[in-house]
Amino acid sequence: MENVQPIYIADYNYPLPDERIAKYPLAERDHSKLLIYRNGQVSEDRFYNVGDYIVPSSLLIYNNTRVIQARLEFHKPTGARIEVFCLEPLMPHDYQLSLGSTTSCTWKCMVGNAKKWHDEAVELQAGQFTLRAHKEQVIGNTFAVRFDWDGENISFAEILDAAGELPIPPYLNRKTEESDKTTYQTVYSRIKGSVAAPTAGLHFTDTVLDGLRSRGIETDEVTLHVGAGTFLPVKTADANEHTMHTEIIAVPKSAIEHIIRKLGKIVAVGTTSMRTLESLYFIGRRLALAQKQNGQWTIDNLHIDQFEPYEPIAGSQSLEAKDALQAIVDYLDSTGQETLHAETQIMIKPGYQFRIVDQLITNFHQPQSTLLLLVSAFVNGDWKKIYDYALSHDFRFLSYGDSSILTRQS
Repeated sequence: MENVQPIYIADYNYPLPDERIAKYPLAERDHSKLLIYRNGQVSEDRFYNVGDYIVPSSLLIYNNTRVIQARLEFHKPTGARIEVFCLEPLMPHDYQLSLGSTTSCTWKCMVGNAKKWHDEAVELQAGQFTLRAHKEQVIGNTFAVRFDWDGENISFAEILDAAGELPIPPYLNRKTEESDKTTYQTVYSRIKGSVAAPTAGLHFTDTVLDGLRSRGIETDEVTLHVGAGTFLPVKTADANEHTMHTEIIAVPKSAIEHIIRKLGKIVAVGTTSMRTLESLYFIGRRLALAQKQNGQWTIDNLHIDQFEPYEPIAGSQSLEAKDALQAIVDYLDSTGQETLHAETQIMIKPGYQFRIVDQLITNFHQPQSTLLLLVSAFVNGDWKKIYDYALSHDFRFLSYGDSSILTRQS
């Protein structure tokens, strides 16, 4: 991109003492502290009162992804420990098909102690089955790993449940515990595929959700399987030079139609829902332009590049959000699909123009992270006021920490 103003990541730093990082969640999810940011003002409450701060008649969108037990530990006959961390499926590429496989599948994986793992298969015994892993080609700093196993009609998802370990965030600096299997999942998680939880959703309980619906606040869901890239630090001085990770999204046509009806009152639960919703605009823009120019919906791919939102495209400047979303609905209708499947690499950074989301519920993020850039973009650069307040008022940070509800200024 030419003539892009640099974003110095050093400007998005703040002191985060280790004792402010929540190592465990509260006993009651919805009793976490809630920071409220609206019209440049900051205040606080408890999360169970979040409905008091959501615009009436809004639509709350949450991410229904479920964290898989993606970390597997193998041992060679020599005793060498090989850790395999499943990141995303390669064959079958579809999450549900791969997790549902009962014979074999191949995943992109991080491998610990890879130098000691050569051509031989490594095995893991769990219950009545034996899982074998075969290291295949190198993919950057990861590997394609093929799995096969003994056992009749046992799915890969069941194998991960039986033999895998839930991958809690590295900054917790502790081992996964049995309680994490419950506390590191949202109450509405149901579509397996993530290797990290969409943590803003961890504060919700069925009681809170029922309370929102009783107020006339509607809910709907999207799916974005959170990848390990969410923890990658920005290592470049200029954040524009950072390469964003790609994540797979799935959005039902019914949810897109719901969003169209509620535009102007959309609440995203977490940055994953935010990235999904904002990506919809650019997917729709691309479809609308293809249909206008070619008279058909055919386009090469549904992958949103990290800088696509910042690139002017002739004929699209005045495209309204509802028209972009309607283009997706029309495309799905014309192709006989009920769900949009796409990939997003979107980078939401200062200077971004929001098209879909009006309020954001989110936790407090690491210094110098792309998620902090997203928050800064949403609050027009006012992130320091928010984080200074949180640090000086005993808020707990990161995945198991407290939450905030931010309202975008019009």
